[in-house]
Parts: sequence; C-alpha cells; structure tokens
Amino acid sequence: MRSSTKDSTSHSGQIPGSVGVVAPVIHHFEQPLELTSGAVLPAYDLIYETYGELNADRSNAILICHALSGDHHVAGYHRNDDGTVSTKAGWWDNMVGPGKPFDTDRFFVVGLNNLGGCGGSSGPSSMNPATGRLYGPDFPLVTVSDWVQSQARLADVLGIEQFAAIIGGSLGGMQAMQWAVDFPDRVRHAVVVAAAPKLSAQNIAFSEVARQSIRSDPDFHDGRYFEHDTVPKRGLRVARMLGHITYLSDEHLGEKFGRQMREGQFSFDYTVEFQIESYLNYQGDNFSTRFDANTYLLMTKALDYFDPAAAHDDRLSAWLSRAKADFMVASFTSDWRFSPSRSREIVKALHDNNLNVSYAEIESKEGHDSFLLEIDAYQDLMRAYLNRVAAEFGQ
Repeated sequence: MRSSTKDSTSHSGQIPGSVGVVAPVIHHFEQPLELTSGAVLPAYDLIYETYGELNADRSNAILICHALSGDHHVAGYHRNDDGTVSTKAGWWDNMVGPGKPFDTDRFFVVGLNNLGGCGGSSGPSSMNPATGRLYGPDFPLVTVSDWVQSQARLADVLGIEQFAAIIGGSLGGMQAMQWAVDFPDRVRHAVVVAAAPKLSAQNIAFSEVARQSIRSDPDFHDGRYFEHDTVPKRGLRVARMLGHITYLSDEHLGEKFGRQMREGQFSFDYTVEFQIESYLNYQGDNFSTRFDANTYLLMTKALDYFDPAAAHDDRLSAWLSRAKADFMVASFTSDWRFSPSRSREIVKALHDNNLNVSYAEIESKEGHDSFLLEIDAYQDLMRAYLNRVAAEFGQ
C-alpha cells in the first residue's frame, strides 16, 4: 500500500480556535475489497484528513463518519489554488479543534470520504482502471458494512489498532454502530447521533423520489452524463430541495421564513415569490454544482439498505450482541426524519445486552440538521462525554 499527500495534514494555530489550514491525504489500496453485493473492487483510493497528534500508545484516535452528502473535510480550512485560504470551514468545524468538544489538543481525529463518494475517494466520478473511462453507473453499490471494512483498512494504515471513539450523525451514526458490531475489539466508545436502526417506509419513499428526480432528468443519460459533457443539474436540484425540507423542522422553517414574500405581493405567475422558495432554490443550485449525481444515488441506496437486524429475525438486540463498546446515543426533539423514538430503539437494544449506554434527548427547533449545528446543550453533552473518553488515556 502506498500513500500520497498534497501537503502536510494540519497547520494549527494559524486561525484562532481552529485546526488551521489542512490538506487531504489520498491512500491507494491494492488489496481487493469484496463488497456485500458480491462485486469486487480490485483497487481503490480513500481520501482523508487528520487533526491533532496520535499519542505514543496510539490510544487517542477518534474516527468521524460522515452523513449522506458529507466528506473528509471535517474541520479547518483548505488552501485555494492561488495560495489563499478558503473561507469555508469543514462541515463539523464547530465540534473539532483545540478546546472544542473533539479537542485536537487531546485527540487525533480522522475524517474520510467514504467509498463511492465524490470528494476524492474512489467512486462513480473516478477512473475505472479496467476501461480507462470514468466508472459512472458501473461503480458497484456499497453498504454501510462495506464502508466499515474499508475504514478498518485505513485504520491499519494509520497504525490504529483501536479507536478511543467512533462518532457519526445520521448515516454516520449507522456506521458507528456497524463498527461496534463488526470490530468489537477496535472501538471503545460509539457515539450515535440522530440515527436510526433502519429507515422507515416514509424515509425510503423520500429516497426514491430524490433518485427518480435525478434519473428522469434528460441530462442523466443512464448515468453516463460525463460522456455527454453534461450533468443532470435539474434532477440534483430537486433531489436536494426535497432532502433539505426533510432535514429541517416545520417550526424552524416557519420562524426563519414564514410566508415572507420577496417583493411583498403576488406576481400571479410561477416565478419564485416566497422567501422559502428562494432559499430552497439556492440550496439546490449550490448542491448541483458540487455533488455527483451517481454518488447521490449510491449514497441513498446505502442508507435504504441499512437494516442489520433483518438477518436476526428483526431483533436489533441480537445484532448488537457482539458489541463491547460503551455508547452515547443522542437525538433531537424536532427531528422528524430520525425521531427520538428511533434512538430509543437503539438504547433499548443496547440495554438488552447489558452494555454501558448514555442517552440524551436534546431540545432543538432545527430538525434533523441539529446534529451539525452549534447548539449549547448539544456541545456541552459532547464535551462532557469526550472528557470521559479522554480520561481513560490520562488526558
């Protein structure tokens, strides 16, 4: 196995309260990876970033698993091609950094872009070595279990035999649970935030509507849009707009936008008139220029497929019986996509196995996206729990 980097991974201290300017590392794996589907990736790349320093006995590592549209850029800032520093921080910058809940003065934090992603890891927008063309729709579907297997190989590369904690929100929380089951001796704490043991029928329905909006775009070309020098932006826009509605609560949308008009009166046509319409169009436009359509299809399928209890007569406690880690499970009162009741299912199954589990239901107005936001009670909870984790290795 060989590793390549565009720069050093972290330059702390350049930006107050931040890990500073960071650069990703790409590791190329030559060892084939057999996927749940039966397909085999003969070789692949994983892109990742690290923050902080690995201690002498390698006991302070934290793995952060991303959600559906996340990537490896968890914290800090990237350097632009012209040498200037980007103004856009990593997607969990409010949580990761010196003095923050995931304190990089104590922890060695790893964030990666999952297989099938479009942030630099092998995926549909990568070159297929067998054909010399982009994979496109030929990239095989992957599952949460496949991601965990590849993440474990990356941990081997980094010399991490056991993670102090594996943490994720939403789809990332599912990965944290999968880790605790697939590699029970390699994770001491699993932090599962705003997640669920499987998707409801309603959530699968949202996924399918999003996929159909992409697949029915005339520019989709059965997933081979790059060969036609185009991308299905219209489909991606609608998919993101739909998804964004499900990530926010009705109360939050009402407080932020209500029925505010852009011009103060009806125009009696089909132009964008309400502020909420303008906001959703902005979110859709932005997403359609940065995210790959085939990756979106693949990620939503991985989300739909996650139902590990199905192989155990739908007994979640039976699936979790192999876990040894301590757990922190957190939910948000306004999250209607992965409601608190879904987190309580996880907590009960963990209790059935006499595992140490802490549970918190956090008051919020922001809906499912709460797990990404700077909410005082949430940050205090994560800080307290991570203090407990750090105390185990003398920090």
